[in-house]
Amino acid sequence: MGVNFAGVVRVHVKGEAGTKISLRYGEDVYPDGTLNGMTAVAGQMKGCYAGEGAPDVAWQEDHYILNGDPKGETWNPRFTFHGFRYVEVRGWPGVPALDDIEGLRLSSDVKSDGEFTCSNPMFNKIQENTRRTFRSNLFSVQSDCPAREKYAYGGDILCTTEAFLFNYNMANFHRKTVDDHRHAQRPLGGITETAPYVGIEDYGPGDGSGPLGFQLGYSFIIDKLHEFYGDNRVIEENYDALKRQADFLVQHADDHLYHGGLSDHESLDEKPFGLTESLFYYKHVALIAKYAAWMQREEDATYYGALKQRIKEKILQTYHDSETGVFANATQTAQVFGLAHDLLDDAGKEKALSVLEKALENRNNHISTGIFGTKMMFDVLRENDRNELMYRVANQKDFPGWGYMVEKGATSLWETWAYSDNVFSQNHPMFGSISEWFYRSLLGINAAEPGFKKIIIKPQPAGDLTFARGAYNSIHGPIRVDWKKMDGKFTLEVEIPVNTTAEVYTPSSNGYTRSPIGSGKHRFETVY
Repeated sequence: MGVNFAGVVRVHVKGEAGTKISLRYGEDVYPDGTLNGMTAVAGQMKGCYAGEGAPDVAWQEDHYILNGDPKGETWNPRFTFHGFRYVEVRGWPGVPALDDIEGLRLSSDVKSDGEFTCSNPMFNKIQENTRRTFRSNLFSVQSDCPAREKYAYGGDILCTTEAFLFNYNMANFHRKTVDDHRHAQRPLGGITETAPYVGIEDYGPGDGSGPLGFQLGYSFIIDKLHEFYGDNRVIEENYDALKRQADFLVQHADDHLYHGGLSDHESLDEKPFGLTESLFYYKHVALIAKYAAWMQREEDATYYGALKQRIKEKILQTYHDSETGVFANATQTAQVFGLAHDLLDDAGKEKALSVLEKALENRNNHISTGIFGTKMMFDVLRENDRNELMYRVANQKDFPGWGYMVEKGATSLWETWAYSDNVFSQNHPMFGSISEWFYRSLLGINAAEPGFKKIIIKPQPAGDLTFARGAYNSIHGPIRVDWKKMDGKFTLEVEIPVNTTAEVYTPSSNGYTRSPIGSGKHRFETVY
């Protein structure tokens, strides 16, 4: 079909009644051109006993029996969807023509809210692949993959919430995501690894709850619905459930720390389990403290605020060396986790950033973080004026990285940094946080107040980029950015919606020039 997507095949066929056509779907082909459906096998059921009536291998496949209409017949499945790039056809009467087989792309009907393009063709391809991957995984839930699982994992959602929100209008969709999590809440207060709950509970603290990074998806998505859409009600409706979850986690902490879990899922380095799990816990408490203050629950706000401080002190005492700036094992994951949670003063940040830079240098500026650390790295380097470094990391074309996927012919994002022809999905959103970076950093669009009532425009041009342009359609209207570097000048054009204000930071050879503006179209020019 040319690209990896979610949907079904529609056939136009003429033949004798009773003729059986079989369609088998896959994301890849073997070197001899035959279908490789192994990355799309449902539930990874491959040659194993899975219960009475289950197939030996649970291929994605459809069968259609012709009714013999002499005028021909058209058919496609209406009660399922598949994730695939290739389809194998068997039993066809005669030889199928190209027009006889169509791929129908399907997804929930979310409106596109974002656009991005720049002078780097590879980044444009990554953005295209990311958006295709996102759309492939919106079918009532935000799934991990459209083929073998189709589950709404909280960790995957946490890593990509903002990237989805910049690209699509997720206001109602993620309202439903929040409801799914609340409805699946366990009796003691824990949040499940997937919502709806399907029984998976990898390394959670008990009672069927998920690991802390996956439980965090519930609280985090509420925060982002408030940031992007100014949605206050979602906090009010979920506060009691969020408090039950936080109290459940408090009860299972070990002297303000956690030690076991999934850590930075899909990291290429040794995982610093204690640090990552304890910081997930810290983030849970920080968010409930924030919600309590917003709800004017003064007693709760005081309690959780003090608890947040104690957890912070314990994490620094246990996992941070203030002399060297090292967190835990000094990997990329350890350093970005420590930096992303605002634990340090300015001097401490600089030391920790130096250790992170060294960890990147040791890998020739290639990324080694997993799904959580990757999202955090974009934030950390953007917020600490290291966007040139982030550009070098994102622009790599060999393993590991997004460019490596593109060079290998990927049209969607993979589940792992490494290419997989058997186990791991080739259409998986969780490394899609790079798209958030395109909007927040390269375009420089960020909210200064909930719902983008006040906007910050601060593009961070980096590398060999000569232009970037795009837009985010906020609840007040489109926010547009178009910048270019040419002949020693930086030209920035912005459009700010009615009834909003913005602060524009225009880069120049002497740093940034700050300009408060109102709605309308504005143009800025600096020497660069």
